[in-house]
Amino acid sequence: MALYISPALPAGTTADDPAVMFFSDFYRTSDNPDAHGVYVDQFTPDASVAMGSIKVEGQAAISAVRKGMWEKVAARHHAVHQIYPFGSGTNEYMLHGVVNYTAKDGSKSGKEWAAHAVLVPGAEGKLKLKLYHVYLDTAPPKA
Repeated sequence: MALYISPALPAGTTADDPAVMFFSDFYRTSDNPDAHGVYVDQFTPDASVAMGSIKVEGQAAISAVRKGMWEKVAARHHAVHQIYPFGSGTNEYMLHGVVNYTAKDGSKSGKEWAAHAVLVPGAEGKLKLKLYHVYLDTAPPKA
C-alpha cells in the first residue's frame, strides 16, 4: 500500500520503516470518519492523548474524543511535512504538519500542528501509540 504521508526527515537521520508505515496508516485512519474502532486500536489500552486543551487516558476516553472530533466535521486531511526521530532506533518522534477541515456546513479551515509520539510494540507485534500529544493553536482567529 502506498504511503498516505510523505514527510521529510532531518538531514542525517533515519526513521524505521515500520514507524513511517505506522504514521501513514494512523493519519489515513484519522482522516476516515467511519474508522473509529480502527483508530482507537492504534493506541495501547493505557495510552495518554492530549490534543490542544483535551487530555485523556485509555482507549474508552480516546474513543469518545475521536467521535467528538467528527461531530461538526465532514472531512479532514492531515499532511505530515516532517518526522523527527529522537535518535537512531528510537521509539519516540516529533511530527509537524497541517490538517485541513471541511465542516458539515461546508466551511473550510486548517491548522498547523506538531505532535510528540511514543510507539511501542503491541501484543500482536504491531506498533501502537503509548503517548500522542498534539500541539496546536487553540486561540480564536483574529478578526
